[in-house]
Amino acid sequence: MTEPRSVQGYIDQTPAWPDGTPTPTVPLTRMQWRIWLLATAGKFFEGLVVFMTGVALPLIVKEYDLSSLEKGLVGAAPLAGIMVGAIALGGLADTYGRRFMFVLEMLVFVVFLVGLAAAPGFGWLVFFLFGVGVALGCDYPTAHLVISESIPSRDRGRLVLGAFAFQAIGALVGTAVGYAILAHSPQLDAWRWMYATAIAPAALVVIGRLFITDSGQWLMARGRRHDAERELQRLLEREPQYPKQVHLADTVDPDSALHSPAARRGRWRDLFNRKNRRATILASVPWFLQDLGTYGIGLFTPLILVQTIGHEITSAQNVAGVIARDIEAAKGAVLVDIFLVVGILAAVVLTDRIGRIRLQMLGFIGCAIGLALAAMQAHAQEPARTLLLFGGFMIFNFMTNIGPNAQTYLLAGEVFPTNIRGKGAGFAAAFAKLGAVIAAFAFPLVLYHTGTDFLLAGLVLTSLLGALVTWWFRIETKGMNLEEIGR
Repeated sequence: MTEPRSVQGYIDQTPAWPDGTPTPTVPLTRMQWRIWLLATAGKFFEGLVVFMTGVALPLIVKEYDLSSLEKGLVGAAPLAGIMVGAIALGGLADTYGRRFMFVLEMLVFVVFLVGLAAAPGFGWLVFFLFGVGVALGCDYPTAHLVISESIPSRDRGRLVLGAFAFQAIGALVGTAVGYAILAHSPQLDAWRWMYATAIAPAALVVIGRLFITDSGQWLMARGRRHDAERELQRLLEREPQYPKQVHLADTVDPDSALHSPAARRGRWRDLFNRKNRRATILASVPWFLQDLGTYGIGLFTPLILVQTIGHEITSAQNVAGVIARDIEAAKGAVLVDIFLVVGILAAVVLTDRIGRIRLQMLGFIGCAIGLALAAMQAHAQEPARTLLLFGGFMIFNFMTNIGPNAQTYLLAGEVFPTNIRGKGAGFAAAFAKLGAVIAAFAFPLVLYHTGTDFLLAGLVLTSLLGALVTWWFRIETKGMNLEEIGR
């Protein structure tokens, strides 16, 4: 019988040479890589749908003759769905298991995506966009948890952010697909084909997620030792097999309050007790402030670029004019969105070296600088005006993804103990998406009534506030064993 270890102890374990010298690393198993790859899908589809909506919006506005208020509803619907899904469904991963919700959320996504592509009217369009968002919101905590609870502690930061990078890739692909469909088929209903492109890939992801292992940490937190040992053995299956046998030790003291059935289940109010309140604030408030800028700028980049360079989309009175200007705006947005990918790749490389807190603070400050440069374009002449606008947005996209957009997601799944990790990550994501909803709903109105100057100045202030809150409530989780959190 091997010496009992914790779940994370087995996952982190490395073999040793005969003289006792440990090997520097152990390659991830096929199952660990499969889990990671399937977890990237939710982030990819989120970026695809949300940013594709930025390209589709002018067509939808023209087809349904939408007011500014209705236009805000279209932009806010998927983000409101993400907010509801993160808190209403994400926490269910603590109750029904990580794998169950991992499969269910993507199935819900496929169903609503089909409805979205065939939406018969404006009301149904908003409803299906909201449903798509609910599914993606559930993915926020569960995708993070299935990765972080199945990989070595030393790799957690870069692999979780590697999966999160697919949000930026999805954003770039979504904008590019929107442009390509418009260029190939310049029709008013082209927005339906944009959303339809994701249906078949999402269905394949549903099938793939059916065959992954469940979280050994969650099973142990529920008192299911034998199930946890079986799933952990599947997770660590490799050639040659190592370890040959799994024998888990109970990491919870039987006399501890954490051993009670209620504590094992986890309660929402536990997020706000003295022990976890600091983690809840750190996970939620900076993410809220970051989403105000990231989703506001990202969703309306085509609109901001066209309006600022003097070609307001809504001024087009015919379909051809709307499509032509939408194509030009999409081309500019693709150029800007490339820096989302560059930023997240830098975060993957640096997060386990520099640390989450430091990168988040530097990223917030960088976002403020980029937005300030973009705001300065109003007082410049061409070509400096265009350089400041595009350069400022590029800096913003790079700094938000190397910093707060990546690190807030990473921290939210790390700073809570196992029994409330799904609830904590779900609450943080939902609170953050409240900021995204506000941005999506209010930005068209603010842009219409005040222009870009006032909007960008406000986002400079929220970015600086994000850096301050991060420092005040900082909890560094770089390299930390997740099972140690909450003891």
